[in-house]
Amino acid sequence: MGNAVDIGSRTTAARQPATQVAAGLRFVAADVGGTNARVALIQADAAGRIEILDYHRYPCAAHSGLTAILADFVAAHADAGQAALQCMAIASAGVVLDGEVINSNLPWRISLRELRETLGLRELHVINDFAAAAHGVQRLAAGDSRLLTPGIEASEAGPVLVVGPGTGLGAAICIPHPAGTVVVPTEAGMTAFAPGTEREIEILRWMQQRSRHVPTEQLLSGPGLVNLYDAICALGGRAPAMRAPAEISQAARAGDPAAREAVDVFCALLGSVIGDLAMIGGARAVFIAGGIVPQLLDFLPHGDFRARLVDKGAMRPVLERLPVRLVENERLGAIGAAGWYLQHLGSRQDAAGDRATNKPGHTGA
Repeated sequence: MGNAVDIGSRTTAARQPATQVAAGLRFVAADVGGTNARVALIQADAAGRIEILDYHRYPCAAHSGLTAILADFVAAHADAGQAALQCMAIASAGVVLDGEVINSNLPWRISLRELRETLGLRELHVINDFAAAAHGVQRLAAGDSRLLTPGIEASEAGPVLVVGPGTGLGAAICIPHPAGTVVVPTEAGMTAFAPGTEREIEILRWMQQRSRHVPTEQLLSGPGLVNLYDAICALGGRAPAMRAPAEISQAARAGDPAAREAVDVFCALLGSVIGDLAMIGGARAVFIAGGIVPQLLDFLPHGDFRARLVDKGAMRPVLERLPVRLVENERLGAIGAAGWYLQHLGSRQDAAGDRATNKPGHTGA
């Protein structure tokens, strides 16, 4: 399998309320980020439980496009059956416009027509990556996440915020509903950065020398940590010596003052943005979906993450009861894309029946 990293197979995700499906239904689910594309062969049972039969991670920069990645996966799984390989649910950052996925963090364009024609697909569904993550968190086992707010567990049902600073900043709101799950994807990463301290105002002014609009994700993401470090170095009159987030976090642990300040500002901004998004969505729980946060876990308890999260005026008592968990299952996106596929299977079948009888209906995404 070309340039794929095999990280295991045969895992099962818990059931979520879903349309009854034929036992043994197979299809492909993928999670496409700016750094890696994760592709899974899925099998579902009649109760809606998901089993991951095989799973591979592909570095995006090592491939010419998503079509090449999926073609490699399909070729390696020819024994799965043609029907399974002709149905795909893909979670991707960005939005679909005129048959293409619009995203600033992917190294190449994604053409839905090219995917359909080259791979001979019968079904192709593309959903927002954090919409998929929101579907996925409902299927996680208890051990798949870590509580970042000790002693604060979910006390009531309600909307759930899923957020993650990775190559960019993604977020979605998951709303419980008797018929399944209602997920509202967002482009929260593109909202204007709102500084909360004098130092952050200085950083914003430095960033605005390059562009008047400074999106939140230009500071709260993997590349955002590098931007913070660059800004702090520039404001301190020194040349930046590191270009990778992992280098900066390691240097922070070793006592480098600019790296440590960059990490501290990042953690404070993470708390502030989570608090803002939780208020906007009325969230009763928060899941952080991986990204760069696992590299910074040892900094979170000692900085302003928690203080900035709850510092929302009259809403402070509400946020003090908000549990925040870090997802530690990297298959979340693929699980979520598969969960979305199953939840919407019934509406797709109804639409197909309507078309067959010349009734008004809906087509898939």
